[in-house]
This record gives sequence, C-alpha cells and structure tokens, in this order.
Amino acid sequence: MADKMLPLVYSCSGCSSAAQLANAVALKLDRDGSAEMSCIAGVGGGVAPLVKLAQSGRTIIAIDGCPLACARECLAKQGVTPDHHLLLNELGVRKKMHADFDPADVGYLAAYAVTRLTEASTHNAIASSEAPSHPLAERNCILR
Repeated sequence: MADKMLPLVYSCSGCSSAAQLANAVALKLDRDGSAEMSCIAGVGGGVAPLVKLAQSGRTIIAIDGCPLACARECLAKQGVTPDHHLLLNELGVRKKMHADFDPADVGYLAAYAVTRLTEASTHNAIASSEAPSHPLAERNCILR
C-alpha cells in the first residue's frame, strides 16, 4: 500500500537520453522510498483514478528532460501544478536522440531531487527562480 505522505513523482519518458534519464530518476526515487511514482501517461490521457491521485493535494515532483516539459504539461491539462519541477537540461543534461543516458547520473540527480524536497519542507518554501545550486555542478560528466 502506498504511503499517503510521500510526494508523488511524475516524469517524462520520451525517446531521448534526457527523457529516459528523467524516468530513471523518478524510478529511483520510487524504489528508494523517497517518493511514489505515478503514471504521467494516465494523467495526460485523463484516466480517472490517476487524475484523482494527481489532484489529491499531495506534494508533486515533475521531472522533465528538456524544455518541452511534457510531464509538467500533462499535469497542467488536469489543472495540476507541480510543487517542484526539475528540468534536467537546466542541470546540464544534454538531450541526445538514439543514445542512452549515463547510468551514473541517476544517483546524483535523485540526490538533488531529495535535497530540494528536504529544503522545501524545512523552509516551507519552494526554491527561488535563481540558478540552482546542486551537487551536480562539480561532476564533469553531467555537464555535457
């Protein structure tokens, strides 16, 4: 049974390396017990139980690989605004077609997401619109 206190995480899962990295990060947050992953395709498609869950008032993290922000847009179609929106391209991830992401990047990005959640709950505020400071800045392979 799902923990109703965990935040919900939704991710892009398109065909690019950045999209698949976003999905892998969301899966890691789910498997580690930091968040409960739900189905963005179901939300975007208007599947009633999944829309109801998205609209339940729980904290929501949307993870997108590129500026198209498909996960955020699927939520918006149902009147839902994520509490946290991670755009991986803003964290130095480059979108590549017909290529896989570096699996080593998953842990760093998941740690960053957990840090954002922890900071927001501690300060009861969402991070400002300033350029993000994050643990990835010193990891050369993420800044491609």
